[in-house]
Amino acid sequence: MQKPIPYPRTLSAWLKQLDNQLLPASLDSLQKLRHALADSNRSMRELAELMRGCPALALSVLREANHKSSGISEQTENLEAAISRIGIKRTEALLNRMPALPEQELPKALRQIQLISQHASHQANGLFGGRLARLWQEVHWGSQLFLAPIWALLAAHPELFEAWEQRVLVKGEAAAKVERELLGVPLLTLCLTLSEQWRLPEWVTQGYRLLVNDRRLLVKALHIARDNEHPLHQQQYLDADTELRRWLTQPANTILLANGLAITAHYAWNSRHSLRWQRLIGLFLQLPLDQVQQLLHQNAVNSARQQPDSSLWHPAEALIWPWQARHLKTAVEPPKAPVVSEWRQQCAHLLAQPSAFTNVLQLTACANQAIRACGMQRVLILLADRNHTRLVTQQYSGLDKAAASLSLDPQQSQVLRRLLSAPAQLRLSPANMAQFSALLPGALKSLFPSEHLLIRSIASNNRVVMLIFTDQGGMALSDAGVQGFGKTVQCIERALASFANRAR
Repeated sequence: MQKPIPYPRTLSAWLKQLDNQLLPASLDSLQKLRHALADSNRSMRELAELMRGCPALALSVLREANHKSSGISEQTENLEAAISRIGIKRTEALLNRMPALPEQELPKALRQIQLISQHASHQANGLFGGRLARLWQEVHWGSQLFLAPIWALLAAHPELFEAWEQRVLVKGEAAAKVERELLGVPLLTLCLTLSEQWRLPEWVTQGYRLLVNDRRLLVKALHIARDNEHPLHQQQYLDADTELRRWLTQPANTILLANGLAITAHYAWNSRHSLRWQRLIGLFLQLPLDQVQQLLHQNAVNSARQQPDSSLWHPAEALIWPWQARHLKTAVEPPKAPVVSEWRQQCAHLLAQPSAFTNVLQLTACANQAIRACGMQRVLILLADRNHTRLVTQQYSGLDKAAASLSLDPQQSQVLRRLLSAPAQLRLSPANMAQFSALLPGALKSLFPSEHLLIRSIASNNRVVMLIFTDQGGMALSDAGVQGFGKTVQCIERALASFANRAR
């Protein structure tokens, strides 16, 4: 197998990759927009509103409208103006270039970060829309597109999202340290550079410039915001610092506030990072913390009502949980110990002569249980069609329910093509995950967001018929587990041979 290309490790290399990254979108949303664009009775505002449900297309249109090759120096700040600038035909052309996939086949990490962006937009509209009515489009589109550079990153490498969740949110590691290790460059610097290169709305770029180049004003404001119970003291501090007071009242800060809140609320409403943004919003709006929290929770509920994808996490769900509960659990759990008696029983069933199975479904169900019993925690068994043009889920356990409807095209993945060409086993680890990751389908990586994975292809009558993906819950694979898996595979191979030769 040809040695794959590892993650970029420099800013220029990341820019080269992400600037050309096409963002996929759901078939349904693209089809609705295709019909809307063909309807001459639709206004530009209506089309812009419909694109709220397809963030990838909204980003593509805005980038096209502001591209330097357009010859127009003035930057457009909202989608309605962007559609007017490039016209319906170019908008349709951009739509037709986008990879279209069923909703559940889109990388889960990409769908989750776009949900966070939409939650941020709802918060911005609810908190600041009334106060900044003349600037509502700038508030809306700036808040929704603020995380767009990260959309591109997760479209290319969806496995990075859970790594960031676990290390930064759950374990509390320093974000800068984690980003250096994962990306080789600071994430905010990458976002700022992409924002400038794509000519995103100026408020977006201003927010990143503040976070990268001039955090002192933000730190001073956060320090004052802590004294939320004494608004008079806060006002006295602001009156004594003209520069800080002038900066704090800038409308552009609304999208940074909304996104900071949405990102931290993704983990917990009462985490120390979330409370910092809540207090800062209170300072900006000159409201006590309890009133701010009431508004935030109402906005979150309204946002959740407009999110039909139940497989994603929305912070509004946490509002009905115990206050200290967390939806993110550490992935560091002890590997499941092999259940020797159950494993032997399942393997004996696989090895029975003549075959004990009347159909493939029964055989793969037994194989799934045997793999679990040998110490594995997450299992996915895909069956290949006769011509190796499609891989579909036959059995799964320990995975998100999206695994049930997984369907992959092997031609789009060098790793899958190699595994289908002949029986083989690939063991992924931190030493080679970065190299092979780019060659695995995003939908598959979102099901196994870890750096330790076993992949095995199994043949029957000299043709690969099955691919098995398994791990031990994201932890390093134990030697006993790997050995047990190897013996289990031998039993599955013999079971397939016996089943193929059974009396008709």
